[in-house]
Amino acid sequence: MEQIKIIECPRDAMQGLPGFIPTADKIRYLKLLLEVGFDTLDFGSFVSAKAIPQMRDTHEVIAEIGSFKGGTRLLAIVANERGALEAVRYPEIDFLGFPFSISETFQIRNTNSTIEVSMERLREIFKTCQDHGKELVVYLSMAFGNPYGDPWNADVVSAYIEKLSALGMRIFALSDTIGVAHPDSIRYLFESLIPRWKGLEIGAHFHTTPDSWEEKIRAAWEGGCRRFDGAIRGFGGCPMAKDVLTGNMPTEKMLQFFQDQGEILSLDWDKFDKAIELSGTIFKS
Repeated sequence: MEQIKIIECPRDAMQGLPGFIPTADKIRYLKLLLEVGFDTLDFGSFVSAKAIPQMRDTHEVIAEIGSFKGGTRLLAIVANERGALEAVRYPEIDFLGFPFSISETFQIRNTNSTIEVSMERLREIFKTCQDHGKELVVYLSMAFGNPYGDPWNADVVSAYIEKLSALGMRIFALSDTIGVAHPDSIRYLFESLIPRWKGLEIGAHFHTTPDSWEEKIRAAWEGGCRRFDGAIRGFGGCPMAKDVLTGNMPTEKMLQFFQDQGEILSLDWDKFDKAIELSGTIFKS
């Protein structure tokens, strides 16, 4: 059985907070998360400081945590070619992530560009990744529906994966950006997509309310998904999606679910418990 990949996303947890988390605190928290042994750590983003002020210190952060990464791979979000060129300067970064929305309205709101322009940006970023030995993770935002009335169905998601994979992209994270995914649609999407594109890695990036996390994880897992994003205690949410943030998938609950299913998780549980404890001081209300 393919082993579960856990991508811990402190960047997503932090980015929408109104108060700036001191750089030293970020570094302390990220170093502890690296000791846990997650497959990947989504640690920061090279984006406009005006748009996401919380991430304005990503250069300082990577300079401190890069040599500390151990076996965990590092992922940074970029929104354009300029950000990609900044990110690839760091040999410690393994993945660049790009938020590509299948909702025209949200793509404009999130990256200030249309889908057509974003497709061209994505091509440029992918080439930059290839030229510098990085892998690209394409986040298909609004993959399970959206509040804007843009056309959406499973065929739309499939068509974009087909188009992007034809260009050579191989890692996709279906993103429930505002927490609207229903278990039936989750299961259907993964059951449809994963067998069709066996050479691709298709993961789940869920946002969720406290009472719906398990049904989403179960549906994706039963549908064949083995790559999951989460954030400790469910902190965070996309600040560009709507006024009220819908939290991330709580990592601790997700891991308990996988343990209950008999999945093998090679993590340092003592360090994980310490990270949960430290998160309470990092994410102050």
